[in-house]
Amino acid sequence: MASSKEAIQRRANRIRRQVKAAANGRPRLSVFRSSKNIYAQIIDDVAGRTIAAASTVEKDLKGALKTGADAAAAAAVGKLVAERAAKAGVSEVVFDRGPYIYHGRIKALAEAAREGGLKF
Repeated sequence: MASSKEAIQRRANRIRRQVKAAANGRPRLSVFRSSKNIYAQIIDDVAGRTIAAASTVEKDLKGALKTGADAAAAAAVGKLVAERAAKAGVSEVVFDRGPYIYHGRIKALAEAAREGGLKF
């Protein structure tokens, strides 16, 4: 029987494979959630580079947030990554939630990114 880490990695790879197949050349908004912080980056898989990124460990967000591990922090990261994507000229992405359920902090980040102007 596979360990829980292996099962999580398999789930993440399955989701990522489906997202890349549906991308049609669009960049991917990838989310990583730890117990204390949340990270988001927009990745161009064709060129293999990161276009824009934001996280709760950045100085400008860290001072403004109560904690990096709640829905308000996730929403702030979503807005910031949407602003940085707009500056980079990206308006449409595909959402890669990784092994996480679309709920709570992941949902808050996605909704804030949509409000910030990203389409997915």
